[in-house]
Amino acid sequence: MSGGKLPVADYPPEGAGAPPGVPQHAPVLLHRCLELLGPALADRPAVVLDATVGLGGHARALLEAHPVLTLVGLDRDPQALTVATGRLRAYSKRCYLVHAVYDELTEVLARLGIARLDGVLFDLGTSSLQLDTAERGFSYARDAVLDMRMDPSTGPTAADVLNGYSQADLTRVLREYGEERFASRIAAAVVAHRAQRPLDTTAQLVEIVYQSVPAATRRHGGHPAKRTFQALRIEVNGELAALRSAIPAALGALALGGRLVVMSYHSLEDRLVKRALAQLSTSQTPADLPLELPDHGPQLRPLTRGAERASPAETAANPRSASVRLRAAQRIALESSS
Repeated sequence: MSGGKLPVADYPPEGAGAPPGVPQHAPVLLHRCLELLGPALADRPAVVLDATVGLGGHARALLEAHPVLTLVGLDRDPQALTVATGRLRAYSKRCYLVHAVYDELTEVLARLGIARLDGVLFDLGTSSLQLDTAERGFSYARDAVLDMRMDPSTGPTAADVLNGYSQADLTRVLREYGEERFASRIAAAVVAHRAQRPLDTTAQLVEIVYQSVPAATRRHGGHPAKRTFQALRIEVNGELAALRSAIPAALGALALGGRLVVMSYHSLEDRLVKRALAQLSTSQTPADLPLELPDHGPQLRPLTRGAERASPAETAANPRSASVRLRAAQRIALESSS
């Protein structure tokens, strides 16, 4: 994974590498993100980290709204970075795009000489580009090679997982990351299939899942392969492990008064975010003491009541927002150095 400093102006020329028919990007909960981050960024040379810059929709809106803002954008997907580069070219003097996973944010900020952040944004899960580019293998609706890597230049593919993992490990992945009730049945069917020939395509996997799930279940709750594809994508990209490291790192880099906004798209992500924010939003003074101990008070103030969802109007206009859960917090005290 490259973690070098990549000013937008030095990244590939505009249009280079961008696939034909790049999807029109509709950033999820854009106005709410601007509203939540705005007070920490307005009217001063603030620094914001877009930890999942994707196609650059949220980043461009932030740069437009705050004329002296510096933005650092991370993404593991080189194709997405190329598209974002073109869209953010007008802001190249105050924008840095870096090819990195968000759990590398501490190293990236150190290389850029940035000690503190005024804002952080995470828009987790798959991007429109990944879902809509059939050959990437993220979608169960299109037949393609079983890839599912967010960075196609490195790491095992979904086919490697399906053809190489033991039945027990496949069951674990499907159960833990997909919350799939029929994990053991699907894993057994995968092992039986690969004994005859390897799994190569998404259509093969969809058929295996379809045949493994009871007919009554197939008629309800959406596409029967949805949870299996989610589980494989998380495993292939190490998403939860990266998030488990990235959220505390982002909070640790947040300046006093700085704000964090996280958008999750399934319960496993949201649970990690909720725990991390709750831990720092709670006093560490023992409950039986009458006074707050020095340096034991809450470090964060929640900015949302629980997880916010997209409105029916936004969901209708942008179906990707249907499953979003947004949480936000502001740093009100820095961690004691003692």
